[in-house]
Amino acid sequence: MAGSTHVAIVGLGSMGLGMARSLLRAGHAVSGCDISDAALASLKASGGKPFATPAAAARDARIAVVVVVNAAQTEAVLFGPEGAVGALAPGSVVISSATISPAEAKDFARRAGEHGVLYLDAPISGGSVKADAGALTVMASGSPESFAAARPALDAMAATVYELGDDVGVGSSFKIVNQLLAGVHIAVACEAITFAKSLGLDISRVFDVITKSAGNSWMFENRIPHVVAGDYTPHSAVSIFTKDLGIVSDIGRQQKFPLPIASAALQLFLMTEAAGMGRDDDSSVARLLASIAGLQLPGMDKEA
Repeated sequence: MAGSTHVAIVGLGSMGLGMARSLLRAGHAVSGCDISDAALASLKASGGKPFATPAAAARDARIAVVVVVNAAQTEAVLFGPEGAVGALAPGSVVISSATISPAEAKDFARRAGEHGVLYLDAPISGGSVKADAGALTVMASGSPESFAAARPALDAMAATVYELGDDVGVGSSFKIVNQLLAGVHIAVACEAITFAKSLGLDISRVFDVITKSAGNSWMFENRIPHVVAGDYTPHSAVSIFTKDLGIVSDIGRQQKFPLPIASAALQLFLMTEAAGMGRDDDSSVARLLASIAGLQLPGMDKEA
């Protein structure tokens, strides 16, 4: 197919699978790898080719997109015994989309470069719906050669690509600022809707009013419907924000920079995970607060 590029996707969760589908719709050949058999079956049903290891998925690919959870997983799928980097030809590019620290991004770029593989520091934002629509926001940094090599995939997966400079790590720095805000906004949205419940208000009505008022936020509008419906299916899990706000906290400590509000939000996510909800939707912070206050939100009666 004219203009088709072979792209490997490593990590077929709610984001990676949507990105794979966007690539397939754009006419690219897509191979993929995940530890979940169900995810591999979904990729196959969408027209992609599933493989058991990152190396097998990346063989003959020109672009490898890594959409795993954290730095440890990124390192394993890139440089482990069956890692993608060893299977990629020189001049191929890794698009690394996990939220990791800037220092880790720099290290992975250096190690990829030792194999002749380009590296684009390219964390993403937008959620699973935008991933499936090819409408993500990408905060990317890397060499001009890395951007050029990654362009076919970026064009298919993203509505907006911010080119933030040649230095790997800058993209990750932008993303960690975003995650500070996202985590705080989720935590305070959950606090607000549970507070509304304590006042005896109809929380579905509260949602309608606040989303048309100055106190609204993207996270309130996106997450509170999960609370109103009592549906905590993980579109973005609590554990993601214990990780991401943990990175924020680590960087702040290293730089001696105070982060009082982000730290309070991190503790709420840690408490929610400690209460057994780490794999549930991050709006589960509302359930934690409701439990502490002796309140019952929709869906909590089923848990009882």
